[in-house]
Amino acid sequence: MSRSARELIIKLFFFACALVSILVLGLIVIFLFMEGLPVFHAVSPGDFLFGLEWYPTYDPPSFGIWPLIVGSLVVTLFASLIAIPLGIFAAIYISELASPPVKELFKPVIELLAGLPSVVLGFLGMAVIAPWLQETFDIPTGLNILNASVILAFMAIPTIASISEDAIYAVPQEFKEASYALGATKFETTMRVIIPAALSGISTAVILGMARAIGETMVVLMVAGGAAVIPESIFDSVRPMPASIAAEMGEAPFRSNHYHALFATGMVLFFLTLAFNLVADYVSHKFKEVGSATL
Repeated sequence: MSRSARELIIKLFFFACALVSILVLGLIVIFLFMEGLPVFHAVSPGDFLFGLEWYPTYDPPSFGIWPLIVGSLVVTLFASLIAIPLGIFAAIYISELASPPVKELFKPVIELLAGLPSVVLGFLGMAVIAPWLQETFDIPTGLNILNASVILAFMAIPTIASISEDAIYAVPQEFKEASYALGATKFETTMRVIIPAALSGISTAVILGMARAIGETMVVLMVAGGAAVIPESIFDSVRPMPASIAAEMGEAPFRSNHYHALFATGMVLFFLTLAFNLVADYVSHKFKEVGSATL
């Protein structure tokens, strides 16, 4: 077999792999819409998206998922406020400040933390954080927004830190040497040269970390409290969309309005995740352009 024929076979193989991935994703999306759209025969899209009551088993049922949307967004927001700065600062320390022995220790430990099963972190939130929150702040339950946000942040930090560290490490050494040659300090070099050059990779790390948080199911199912209401404080219980789908899908009669409503909730989660990734991709490209212009 000639070399060109082997290259053609390899090219077709990789094309087939990519095509299979696209087809599988497309079939999943089609199935999601086929099972979710029928709920709009029983409830209007406006009432479904902005209704304040989620009582799918009542007679008549209420299929308002606005409290579920708010719960997902609030938990993800607070998790982001915790995870993004800690993850990026950890990456800067490991890449630029830590000694080689410390770096060799911290880097594998952080990557190992990224592989912890979510159910283990959920048990941590239920058995340790929830009682502590309840006793410290004298609240009725420790299963609330704050608990879920802390655990989701703990899940996202390793992803953000590991990928951000790789992005910072990939900055050419010549940039650092040129900055030092001009008399810049290590802090100035890190903040004004290295970070701008690595912004694209850092933003990608943030995207992946937050994507895991917004779609996480087990943690929010175990520690968010499960109350389908609009929260008034970080100590209130909520029920994010993934938790509601996971908790109720096994109880919903097949092809019932409740069943279709859960799939429609998955559609909304799909669109939220898609919008999040599109915005994050745009920001990533803008950061890349800004970093290149700065350098």
